[in-house]
Amino acid sequence: MLEAAPDWLARLPYELTCREIEFSTVGEARQLRRPAFVKPPNDKSFPARVYPDGSRLPGSDAVDDRTPVLVSDIVTFAVECRLFLLDGEVRTGSRYLTHGELDVAPLDEDPRRADVLAFAERLASLDLPSAVVVDVGLLSECSQWAVVEANAAWASGHYACDPDAALDVVVRAARPEGEFGPADRAFLRPLPEVVRD
Repeated sequence: MLEAAPDWLARLPYELTCREIEFSTVGEARQLRRPAFVKPPNDKSFPARVYPDGSRLPGSDAVDDRTPVLVSDIVTFAVECRLFLLDGEVRTGSRYLTHGELDVAPLDEDPRRADVLAFAERLASLDLPSAVVVDVGLLSECSQWAVVEANAAWASGHYACDPDAALDVVVRAARPEGEFGPADRAFLRPLPEVVRD
């Protein structure tokens, strides 16, 4: 199954994120003495949110110190949209938040559609799997579009996206391992390790 590299968001140029983002570990993030938005890159092992400082992150009894995290400057998005991408092209999209509140509508009905698609064209050349979901948002502070995050298509809600188009992306991202070409092999999610006591 395909997913973006854990450090993908942190490697993007500032002009695509409009904020500083560091790829780190939860152990290192616990040393923070400032507010920051902290999230696991590809799972939901603990809540993604603004933490007043690193001491408020889950303890080592709950989350291993080596767990990867993204540590970001705090920004506010006026609008957020979900885009299902196949081979770098937006197949379908949906607005899902406005000023932090759920506000679901097909991208085709959003007055910002052209701006979203123009920004999405800049994502086509980035280091992404052939089938992926990217969330983008309009920043409140500067009215610029920025990448919010990348998500595995097979684990993403489609909001008001066209379900058939979204399914095309999901099917590509979740096909049998032997069907992935060389370009996608780097984005295969590692199989979970089974530990028996």
